[in-house]
Amino acid sequence: MKRVLLVVALVIIAAIAGIVRSHTRVSRDGLQFKVTSSNQESGELRDEVRKSFELAPGAEVSISGINGAVTVETADTKTAEVYVERTGKEAGALERRKIIIEGSAHSLTVRSEKGDVGLFDRLFGSNPTERVTIKLPRQVSLTTKGVNGSVTVGDIDGAVDVSGINGRVEIGQATGSARFHGINGNISVALRSLDSGGVQVSGINGNIELRLATGVNADLEAHGMNGSVRSDVPEINVEKSDHGNKYFAHIGTGGNSIRVSGVNGNVRLTRPATASTAPAEEGKGK
Repeated sequence: MKRVLLVVALVIIAAIAGIVRSHTRVSRDGLQFKVTSSNQESGELRDEVRKSFELAPGAEVSISGINGAVTVETADTKTAEVYVERTGKEAGALERRKIIIEGSAHSLTVRSEKGDVGLFDRLFGSNPTERVTIKLPRQVSLTTKGVNGSVTVGDIDGAVDVSGINGRVEIGQATGSARFHGINGNISVALRSLDSGGVQVSGINGNIELRLATGVNADLEAHGMNGSVRSDVPEINVEKSDHGNKYFAHIGTGGNSIRVSGVNGNVRLTRPATASTAPAEEGKGK
């Protein structure tokens, strides 16, 4: 009987401690964030983090391991503003993952990692949903990987590298070079100019829209596709090889490369002024 009472007492103490802990968040740099319940009946919990950093032109920005949508807004500013909202469906869910935000004049990192929870919580507990919104200067390079949600980015005057995304990807405008790999969703990206790094697209389960500015000079080659390549731009002709499902296009005066491979979907070449503002059709089009 004493043993049973002891077990019950321990369970009650642990429950009280969990409630107290779930309503207070302390970050690594000592800043405290309070969690507020957004739905008392369902027990859903919510917390948010806001931070800002001054970034120098050409700074490297990395966003990784996010369980939710990522939105990157850009503007003529030197300040990066980071806002992260997390929601959990049960008490203790917010403890299972942590958001790490680290910044300096030349770099900004937003990533998640496992929280300090026990084995039982790790195996059977639910993870929180994270929504990341960042306002950045335009003159940065951006790497985004391991995101379970859509990725929406404004105009970037620097390299863009997007990989491991389970959701739609939209890039307002990229300058320099761009890489897209391992994406389960449609891609829409505007290219203002290319450098020697060109554009690499591979391992995509979805349709791809390349919105090419009139000043873009490149040679496109696509192979290993379960789909086709077509051009909506009169001066850009797409040729298909007689053997194999390979496509070629000479854009402008040619030069820098656009390489496309391993795509389960179609590739469409457009101009920014004529590109549709609606999301591309899901899956493989006709």
